[in-house]
Amino acid sequence: MAQVLVSDNQHVTTGQPLVQFDARDQQAALAKAQAGYEQAQAQIIVAQANEAEAAANVVVANSALLQAQQDYQRYHAINQRAISQQSLDSVTATISAAKAKYDAAVQQQNAMQAAITAAQAALAAAKVDVANAQLQLSYTTITAPADGRISQRSVRAGEVEAPGAGLMGLVGDHVWVTANYKETQLPGIKPGDPATVTIDAVPGITFKAHVDSIQAGTGAVFSLLPAQNATGNYVKVIQRVPVKLVFDDDRVAQYNLSPGMSAEPSITLQQ
Repeated sequence: MAQVLVSDNQHVTTGQPLVQFDARDQQAALAKAQAGYEQAQAQIIVAQANEAEAAANVVVANSALLQAQQDYQRYHAINQRAISQQSLDSVTATISAAKAKYDAAVQQQNAMQAAITAAQAALAAAKVDVANAQLQLSYTTITAPADGRISQRSVRAGEVEAPGAGLMGLVGDHVWVTANYKETQLPGIKPGDPATVTIDAVPGITFKAHVDSIQAGTGAVFSLLPAQNATGNYVKVIQRVPVKLVFDDDRVAQYNLSPGMSAEPSITLQQ
């Protein structure tokens, strides 16, 4: 751990850096990836220049081949007895040589085009390497996922933290009330019903709220040690079901409300 950028009970905003791990390895990896990307870009430029040169060679070779073919046709148009066999053989050899040079130039151009394709693939791979290195570097800075206050900060600069270890808590600014109503009180309660909430920490003030949702199961079902209703156990216990109430009152932000505080809700049933 290189730096701890917040203190206990400090208010933070979404995206604010909380801690900074030693990032030298990740920074070196990013620099290496960026160098590889720049090298891949240079290879594309070289490959494109080579392909342009090869294309020019194809044009030159094609011109030479056309000239040789025209010379051959011109010699053939002349009376065969007016020219020597040696001259005909020379023209024929010139055509063969020009054709060979043209074919070689075309093959070279094709090879350069393939080199461009390979260089483009290498550039794409280098771009992925840079993105991955940037991602790994971003992991060295932990930021706040939401607005809220820091609580139970246990991390200290210079410590070596194990993967998955808790560093601190973050209590979000968005608070709600979980009201555990008896199952016999649930009939008639539905999402959207208006409600009021009084909080012991803010005496004398009643906050407006509404029913957001009703848990699909009793509180006992989702507890760490759920009750076991063994066969023969006929003791009936009224269960409680958590009902989530969300505040509709802007005054909530004025008070230092925290999870675990005592509250007394009241729901107005709608006919």
